Amino acid sequence: MAEIERESMEYDVVIVGAGPAGLSAAIRLKQLDADLNVVVLEKGSEVGAHILSGAVLDPCGLDALIPDWKEKGAPLNVPVRDDSFYMLGEAGQIRLPNFAMPPFMSNHGNYIVSMGNVCRWMAEQAEALGVEIFPGMSCSEIVYGEDGQVAGVVAGEFGKNADGTPGDGYEPGMELLGKYVFLGEGVRGSLSKQVIEKFYLARDAEPQKYGLGMKEIWEIDPAKHREGSVTHSMGWPLGSSAGGGSFIYHLDNNQVYVGFVVHLNYENPYLFPYMEFQRFKHHPMVAELLKGGKRVAYGARAITEGGYQSMPKAVAPGVALLGCSVGLVNVPRIKGNHNAMLSGKAAAEAAYAAIGAGRSGDELADYDTGLRTGPIGQDLKRVRNVKPLWSNKGLLASLTLGGFDMWTNHFGFSLLGTLKHGKSDAEATGKASKFSPIDYPKPDGKLSFDRLTNVSFSGTNHEESQPAHLQLKDEDVPISVNLPTYAEPAQRYCPAGVYEVVEEEGKDPRFVINFQNCVHCKTCDIKDPSQNIVWTVPQGGDGPNYPNM
Repeated sequence: MAEIERESMEYDVVIVGAGPAGLSAAIRLKQLDADLNVVVLEKGSEVGAHILSGAVLDPCGLDALIPDWKEKGAPLNVPVRDDSFYMLGEAGQIRLPNFAMPPFMSNHGNYIVSMGNVCRWMAEQAEALGVEIFPGMSCSEIVYGEDGQVAGVVAGEFGKNADGTPGDGYEPGMELLGKYVFLGEGVRGSLSKQVIEKFYLARDAEPQKYGLGMKEIWEIDPAKHREGSVTHSMGWPLGSSAGGGSFIYHLDNNQVYVGFVVHLNYENPYLFPYMEFQRFKHHPMVAELLKGGKRVAYGARAITEGGYQSMPKAVAPGVALLGCSVGLVNVPRIKGNHNAMLSGKAAAEAAYAAIGAGRSGDELADYDTGLRTGPIGQDLKRVRNVKPLWSNKGLLASLTLGGFDMWTNHFGFSLLGTLKHGKSDAEATGKASKFSPIDYPKPDGKLSFDRLTNVSFSGTNHEESQPAHLQLKDEDVPISVNLPTYAEPAQRYCPAGVYEVVEEEGKDPRFVINFQNCVHCKTCDIKDPSQNIVWTVPQGGDGPNYPNM
């Protein structure tokens, strides 16, 4: 095929991703210099369409970025009023005392929010400052400069046929070039992954660790609703088979966020994270809350959980990684949005100083240093041992030794030093021969639901004539390797039912990819034991359309 010719546009800073990190960077750049040309490119059909988070928001990021956010109408309307932690058994629960938690674990002063709506509001603030925001613009390629630096991205390519060739209405997209490019794609972003590999940014870091977060919004009986109530749990139904836990947040309008997180370092390839979530809702405490209510939305996404020791270098020539592209989630606090905002602000300040000094296309070293030594690094460093303890020693060690370590870190030291994670989540997957299949209860259609029914509540849609954005490095691996060795866990770890092994009488098994169902969680790119699945962007605007996640 002849080389594609594309038009180009030049900016001071090109930002990929209209999440809390990317929008914070855009806002801060324009606060510092109204004459800077700043563009934000978002693959979702609108800002917020692909945003999914718990979320209890620590407002420190907004406080630093837009101190008068209350006066400007930020959608932080439900302050946390009470906080509870439970250890669940199959038939009951034990509440853990709040006083046992280090002070920084308290949610006092935080807000239950829809991060999708927070991002929509932030986009309004950015546009009012003169930021150009283009939703429905997937960024499919990095543009490199003559010296090998990141110089821009290709965005807005539409109309390819299923085989990858240009269709009748093909649009080649544009090159958007910048003095600096910020990648705020979220967890396991396709361009961020390429940049990390090309520039060896993770060579001095521990393997990144991940969790799979699944979330439903429920409208419940007003008599059971407790606006501002926050509940977290651990234990059943996961037990010792996997790490993880749940959250139940009571927002306004008689709605609750019900969520479940499964750490992706589990060994048993028969584990079915989505069904663990559905089973959780049948716990007596949860079932009583949801009884008589209705689920109104569903979604899922991966969560970066490696923390301080898994942070890659956040800069390379011409490019900076923001937010979850670096992995800035505080796992014990179950919070990362505040750090995403602070990272965007810090990157913007570094780029502003560089551009003011006449620089472009080099490394924003001050930003990377500030991430590790400033408030973000301090937030992550004091909890750095909780996740490796949980992964390597189990839940009890995480609660006891990890809790002790957090207390000592609250006073500025740790007897444990910095523990290592060891294996990647893909490498942690065990062989099927060492485990037995798990018999999950069939969803009842009232509290629990099958995957495809729930996916219909995510607003997900992909144009079927385009190439599949879920690509196999080797098409034979799912059947020749993963099926006999690992019982092909893609059938189970995907929370949207994208992957199937179809077995028909008299025929060899077939591996089927239903990419139309994909909610862009990236779990397959993370957990596939053969690392054979590569998640790339579909054409712009496709994917979930989350209303209030």
